[in-house]
Amino acid sequence: MQVVSQARRLSRAFKSPILLNSDRFFAPDFRFLESPLTSLQCPNHHSFSSLTPCFSGMIQSNHLQVAQQPMYLMMSRASFASEASTTERNPTEAVKELYDKMLDSVAVKRTMPPNAWLWSLLENCKNHDDIKLLFDILENLRRFRLSNLRIHDNFNCNLCREIAKTCARVGALDYGKKALWKHNVYGLTPSIGSAHHLLLYAKNHNDAKLMVEIMKLLKRNDLPLQPGTADIVFSICYNTDNWELMSKYSKRFVKAGVKLRQTAFDVWMEFAAKIGDTETLWKIEKLRSESMKQHSLVTGFSCAKGFLLEHKPEDAAGIIQVLNQTLSDAKKSGIMAELQKLVNEWPLEVIKRQKEADRKALATSLKSDIPAMVSGLLDMGLEVSVNVEDLTSKEGILY
Repeated sequence: MQVVSQARRLSRAFKSPILLNSDRFFAPDFRFLESPLTSLQCPNHHSFSSLTPCFSGMIQSNHLQVAQQPMYLMMSRASFASEASTTERNPTEAVKELYDKMLDSVAVKRTMPPNAWLWSLLENCKNHDDIKLLFDILENLRRFRLSNLRIHDNFNCNLCREIAKTCARVGALDYGKKALWKHNVYGLTPSIGSAHHLLLYAKNHNDAKLMVEIMKLLKRNDLPLQPGTADIVFSICYNTDNWELMSKYSKRFVKAGVKLRQTAFDVWMEFAAKIGDTETLWKIEKLRSESMKQHSLVTGFSCAKGFLLEHKPEDAAGIIQVLNQTLSDAKKSGIMAELQKLVNEWPLEVIKRQKEADRKALATSLKSDIPAMVSGLLDMGLEVSVNVEDLTSKEGILY
């Protein structure tokens, strides 16, 4: 009878496994999956295999283990370990140490770590693996804030922008783009300021493909376009010589009612004059004149080139004369440099972009119209020192 009684007690025990310190997170029949230790796990981390087994010494073949840590932490580490098993991870020592301290704070001490630790972690990020630890701790901090502190708000915008900036600095663009998601598990609030850091990375690397991806994320996550966004996007389009993207995004900015800055008009109009698209050039000029009274050096010379393309050398000279009257003394010095570029560089650039059947006619007209414009400037009293012979001596420009 005593043997039967013990057998019954054991049977009831197996049917209702005991999960210590876990009733807040798990149902009684929850089962943990084994996850082997990897080189990425930090010294203070407890793997699933290190947890105390139920009924030690009684069921050696049973893999059920006691939950000693919060569910969100264990899930995070399980995912982290599985990824680390396929790819070698090498976070820097300073980041790894801060990550351990913060994880220990929320998992063991059950307290929110000091803000200074997170900011220090950001400053010390040097590579992609550091950024992975950063986003892992952000996810853990968000869960801790929700479950223990009942804080539902995301982290403040300054932190979110700094995270995007850090991702761009390190080159972890896959994580940086996550900072633009409206719905994310990291407690991040996407903003156009965060997007600008990623766009600046695209600009510095002449990466039009990345710019397109970021612009899609802005639209998908309802982030409002700003004048600064246009400055960066237009620069990327110009530097990568992509007029198609310039046309696409300029329409989007105008449709959104973005008040473009002088710098954006400079790039946009210069690009239109560079490819010889006078129809678009005058549409941009009309838009510019509605918000700005005076030309900049770049927009003025872009209009002068437009007049030359339409065989109007007198009008081209007239607008350069206006620039000479309205620009500050500091900027007037740039007139001669722009004029020389108009003679030496622009004709070759604009001609090669035309249809082959139209190139000779344009070259012939520029050969006569540019000297006529220079002559008109001299008649207006401008001291012009431009070598027009550079135009006529380059057979490649004319034919």
